[in-house]
Amino acid sequence: MTIKTAAIQFSVKQGDVDANLAYVREALFRAAGDGANLAVLPEMWSSGFDYRNLNELALRTEGIVDELLELSRKLKLVIVGSMPEPNGEKVFNTIYLVDNGKLAGVYRKMHLFSLLGEDRAFSGGDSWLLAETTIGKVGVIICYDLRFPELSRRLAVEGAQIICVPAQWPKPRQEHWRTLLRARAIENQLFVVSCNACGQIGKLDFFGMSMIINPKGEVMAEAGEDQCEISAGLDMQELADWRAQIPCFNDRKPECY
Repeated sequence: MTIKTAAIQFSVKQGDVDANLAYVREALFRAAGDGANLAVLPEMWSSGFDYRNLNELALRTEGIVDELLELSRKLKLVIVGSMPEPNGEKVFNTIYLVDNGKLAGVYRKMHLFSLLGEDRAFSGGDSWLLAETTIGKVGVIICYDLRFPELSRRLAVEGAQIICVPAQWPKPRQEHWRTLLRARAIENQLFVVSCNACGQIGKLDFFGMSMIINPKGEVMAEAGEDQCEISAGLDMQELADWRAQIPCFNDRKPECY
């Protein structure tokens, strides 16, 4: 089975939910029209990190999820992207994994980027998500989670075939982004579909460079710094063949480390 995936890279308008939703709505129709089965959006795509208004903006999320459910049903898409989820005085940075009209699961960002004060505005999640979907077993992580290989490895050990990575990863750490994404694909022998924001958002400059990577670590598609959609076909037989050729998982010794 081959899964066609799209990463929808765009410049998130901070605090402007309506504008972001309008852009994503049109982009999802374009992706589906191009045959996509999976669409990945950036981190906090509906609102950006508008810290002063996060709690208020989070109140919009339930309605947006309802629309995504309807869009995914109509377009026959699996959709992955994170948005603010209400949680008392703080919010969660939450992925809603939508699968053909159904909510397949939610993942709340576990590792908060304290350097930019995420820990002051957000509550951290405490559980991982691997969802059985119509396109296979999909795991998810968010941005800074990429620097913690234990999380991706857990998803892989549990059977993930694809890991999706919504992000707002700013300059000047482009090479960390590219290297870590390829590392997660290589060490876990699975597909990685990442979607980064681009452009100037608030005080930060984002480089885009969304990537789709195969289990060998080869880059199948890569964006530049502008708004765009990239796509690639994920061949699940290629994944199975590569794991059989180099059986890393059979040779693990978890009891030793």
